[in-house]
Amino acid sequence: MQSLLGRKLGMTQFFDSDGQLLPVTVILAGPCAVVQKKEQANDGYQALQIGFEEVAMKKVKKPLKGHFQKAKLPAFRFLREVGLEAGQEGAVGQIIKADIFQPGDYVHVSGMSKGKGFQGVMKRHHFRGGADTHGSMFHRAPGSIGSSSDPSRVFKGMRMAGHMGSVSRTIKNLEVLKVDIEKNLLVIKGSIPGADQSFVVVSKSDKAKKNQRQADGLTPSVPAKEAAKKKEKK
Repeated sequence: MQSLLGRKLGMTQFFDSDGQLLPVTVILAGPCAVVQKKEQANDGYQALQIGFEEVAMKKVKKPLKGHFQKAKLPAFRFLREVGLEAGQEGAVGQIIKADIFQPGDYVHVSGMSKGKGFQGVMKRHHFRGGADTHGSMFHRAPGSIGSSSDPSRVFKGMRMAGHMGSVSRTIKNLEVLKVDIEKNLLVIKGSIPGADQSFVVVSKSDKAKKNQRQADGLTPSVPAKEAAKKKEKK
């Protein structure tokens, strides 16, 4: 499995093996159940639909109720599709836990950023603003947004005041420092999008595989490539 659903529990501090104090985020990752299996013959691609966080069956609508009943599973609050690599298998009803990750792995974490409501250009786009003194009447305003006679319109994409936050964001290549298999907890170095208790998707990164291949001598590292180029020039 490459991905797992979970909730952001919050941030705290963590001491690594060298005694260094690191900022970390704790994620409740799983357990997730496989609700549906997409196959190449029927759907044109291979994937698994997984569910996270059980809810009462009466809280879901009729189409989803039938979907869960067909899989002989309880209702779940969150459903997402995750890809399968070549040779990987999965079955409906299979339970996926945090043990698919190990300390030292690198992951991508996706979530909805915190909503900030309607904000002005200084907070939303970091505009400088006008002078604060000497009779200035231009403080936090955006200024001119377009020409009058030509082109007589505002260009699409103009940075202006508006709704800020509450958008999907992904932080890539975060290191997993600790995995608590019994409680399904992941301790990840750094911060991730969203408020506490928000829904997140944790996916495996290829960075750990690249590092392992470099350590095995199968793929040259970046410094090794640069040294080879300098040698060729000489």
